[in-house]
Amino acid sequence: MPITTLDAKTALIVIDLQNGILAYPTAHPVADVVKHSAALAQAFRAKNLPVVLVNVTAGAPGRSDQSTTGGGRFPEGFAEITADMNQQASDHVVTKETWGAFTRTDLDAYLKQHGVTQVVVTGVATSIGVESTARQAHELGYNVTLAVDAMTDMNADAHANSVTRIFPRLGETGTTQQIIDQLGQARS
Repeated sequence: MPITTLDAKTALIVIDLQNGILAYPTAHPVADVVKHSAALAQAFRAKNLPVVLVNVTAGAPGRSDQSTTGGGRFPEGFAEITADMNQQASDHVVTKETWGAFTRTDLDAYLKQHGVTQVVVTGVATSIGVESTARQAHELGYNVTLAVDAMTDMNADAHANSVTRIFPRLGETGTTQQIIDQLGQARS
């Protein structure tokens, strides 16, 4: 469902825009994803709304056919959030070791402490970290909005599946500009 509104207490959650992940080949240019995510972060900060920057430092411990880390830690510098996000002291950083940003982190408690009822999710990869976080947010009762031009995946088909089949079942979708426009209309 296209974006209709943003709650007065909406937070931005930016998934894995970090040096190591941004070096992977993706279906869409990561420069555009970072640019759109940074524009959203700036707009949220201007409204004094929470900005959450998420990074991943290790893979989940379970075995899989496509394990890239064997459950181990990533190389030094891999998890550094890209400087293009212009990280601010007011941003909340969540470090995860699973696909979703809520699992074994303080994200839900942080959002509840700030009275957040809705989240806007961006980042890489659409079908992994973004989708997992959006699913968890939906299951926890948050209204979910997904900035579809502020995300990409390593696989174009996986990205398309998430955007066209999964995300409409979890919440509303919109472009960065549509979300910024709604942010301008949101009650303070």
